[in-house]
Amino acid sequence: MQNITFHLFITLFLNLTAVAQQPDPTAPDHWDASWIGPCNTSLKRYGVFMFRKEFSLASKPKSFVVHLSADNRYQLFVNGKSVILGPQRSDPAHWRYETIDLGPFLRNGKNVLAAWVWNQGEQVAWAQLSHQTGLLIQGHSTAEAIVNTNHNWRVMENMAYTPLSNINHIVGPFDQVFAQRYPWNWEQPTFADDQWLSACETERPIPFASSEKAPRKLMPRNIPLLEERQQRFARIRRAEGITANTAFLTGNGPINIPAGSTVTLLIDQDSLTTAYPELLVSGGRGAKITATYAEALVDTKTGQKGNRNDITNKRIRGDYDVFLLDGETKRLYRPLWYRTFRYVELTIENHQDPLIIHDYSSRFTAYSFIEKASFASSDSTLATMWEVGWRTARLCANETYMDCPYYEQLQYIGDTRIQALISLYVSGDDRLMRNAIQQFADSQIPEGLTSSRFPSNMHQVIPPFSLFWITMIHDYWMHRRDDAFVKSYLNQIRDVLKFHEKYVNKQGMLDKMPYWNFVDWPNEWPWKGQEELSGIPAGALEGNSSILTLQYVLALRQAAALLMAYGEKSDATHYGQLADKLSQSTYQLCWDSSRKMLADTPARTEFSQHVNVLGVLADAIPKEQQAALLQRILVDTTIVQCTIYYRFYLNQAFLKAGLGSQYIPMLTPWRQMLSLGLTTFAERPEPTRSDCHAWSASPVYDFLATVCGIKPASPGFSSVRITPQLGPLAWASGNVPHPLGLIQVKFSQKAGVLTADIKLPSTLTGELVWNNKIVKLHGGSQHLVVGEHVR
Repeated sequence: MQNITFHLFITLFLNLTAVAQQPDPTAPDHWDASWIGPCNTSLKRYGVFMFRKEFSLASKPKSFVVHLSADNRYQLFVNGKSVILGPQRSDPAHWRYETIDLGPFLRNGKNVLAAWVWNQGEQVAWAQLSHQTGLLIQGHSTAEAIVNTNHNWRVMENMAYTPLSNINHIVGPFDQVFAQRYPWNWEQPTFADDQWLSACETERPIPFASSEKAPRKLMPRNIPLLEERQQRFARIRRAEGITANTAFLTGNGPINIPAGSTVTLLIDQDSLTTAYPELLVSGGRGAKITATYAEALVDTKTGQKGNRNDITNKRIRGDYDVFLLDGETKRLYRPLWYRTFRYVELTIENHQDPLIIHDYSSRFTAYSFIEKASFASSDSTLATMWEVGWRTARLCANETYMDCPYYEQLQYIGDTRIQALISLYVSGDDRLMRNAIQQFADSQIPEGLTSSRFPSNMHQVIPPFSLFWITMIHDYWMHRRDDAFVKSYLNQIRDVLKFHEKYVNKQGMLDKMPYWNFVDWPNEWPWKGQEELSGIPAGALEGNSSILTLQYVLALRQAAALLMAYGEKSDATHYGQLADKLSQSTYQLCWDSSRKMLADTPARTEFSQHVNVLGVLADAIPKEQQAALLQRILVDTTIVQCTIYYRFYLNQAFLKAGLGSQYIPMLTPWRQMLSLGLTTFAERPEPTRSDCHAWSASPVYDFLATVCGIKPASPGFSSVRITPQLGPLAWASGNVPHPLGLIQVKFSQKAGVLTADIKLPSTLTGELVWNNKIVKLHGGSQHLVVGEHVR
């Protein structure tokens, strides 16, 4: 709650993966510390608890390494400075701890460690799993053991906080803060904690490698700390009850709120963001400030969002925090968890004393991806699409991937598969992808399927998403040489396939299956108030769905490739033969010769783009028919259309069938979103719930993988195949990070001739493909002219 500057120092282990379960050289030899918590209270309930430990050092240490974690969340201060937030979101069976060197923050003489621990309790976010309130700090060696958590730590519950459910309970409670109850400056060394109680030792820490049963087992963090940086609001869009003064938004001066006034300020960030808003105020004893956050405003009559830039006849509707002021000087209010917003409305009810707002800004936070890739082209509008798409991907990546940052903050396989490809191509950072693959594996249920989303305390199973988990592992295998990691999932891949194989019927298709067989959100498959009935195609409830069957075929083929690569020939052959059998029977039963396309069931009464897309991707449709089929379904508006999510697969099918040059003209849905003022891409076409949804960021990947044509030609990206698909573009260029270095390309086309400048990492080889001509590529730079002039 004080003015916070983050100095993040995390050490030693960030490139480790959890899967191999090899000994962690940075872990303590043994855990002498205890999990601690408040005494004589439920450790399951909502609460914000403050912990402190005073200790003395004879001299300032060069290094002072500790391992720390908490349940649910913690923030650690050293001598009044905030140094780290955590822990990495996980589940109790794989509970993460951070390792940090506190040396830069310590001094000779008296030192104070202070940590708040926050448990969301009964209103816990769906993505937050938990055992019970607790704090754990373990010195790495005897030199640091002086700070080990035990009964010598002091604790106090911060009674200033009351949880607010607001509109959207899925992401957990928002904050109501009573300033008069807050123990201001509690984290500072000068604070007197002699009235605080001793903490209770609640349980022993158990490392993951231990065979001992425990409700919570410890593993080291395997992703970097999140990015956090200050950002400023762009402008005030509307002011009621006062003349607008924007100086406080720039930090150049205060805004004064008179006593006895009610003021409303609508503030615009100009683009969607995920951040911790920070409000610095003085005075205003007894005043109430409500901060409401929204992705967009809604029309006062229709409730629709319309153009996101327009505010006329629109109001804000969303989740909110409430701050009840104590009238003191320079109070800083910052929520416990980050907020998602483009618009923030401050409603200030100031009754007694003048109020000064010194500053209002926010600290952006997201996974610390670095944008290493680039894309440019002769169509300048694609630069905006790249910017908006990458922002979408960034805001949907935190300590896990997320479907959306405002409404759910849950890691779903369907979204994550697309997000992970974007991550690989734009940043080259595969750590969050590996973490996601592992977390979905950890979620596997006895029947063999993974959960559809994880971590999540609200259990949900979507069988098609378990199949996309296999696809995701196949993606990783193609882009990274990491055999031990991939091989560790082969048995679980078999489990997913075996679950589906139990439902193969005599007709050679999948019969009726349990759980939620979600595919997409077209208008024909709407939300019906119950998961199992929503977003599903014909045949999903009765059996013989060609869509579900062909997605299984695609996963069988990908799994067979993985198994064959690792010497599992028997299973690879079995799954390959099963894929052939199912694809042949589905084609025979569902191909409609009059419409020349696959139907959604053997009844041939319903048709969709989806089944024909999967028919191409799984090679259930003869290759010589694929291109013509795709051209038909693209213009046939009588069949169910792929929405933004499934257009990713529509585009991949076009590329596979040799129609990648049509990709740029197929970007109409994304152009429509930009025309409506969206600064991130939405969940589905208007009207949409979420304005920022991970699966809609796919053009960022396709600009590099489809337009520039950069793809792995062999597993581990050990060679590259570059097949540019410029379509109407006169030129395009792009850079893609590769494990060996940067792949750089620039193409121009004229009269059927391609001019290419390509630079590969020195040891990477591959080929350039253009109009059925193949040119070998070597490491380093090469200038190529391919093709003949059309006369």
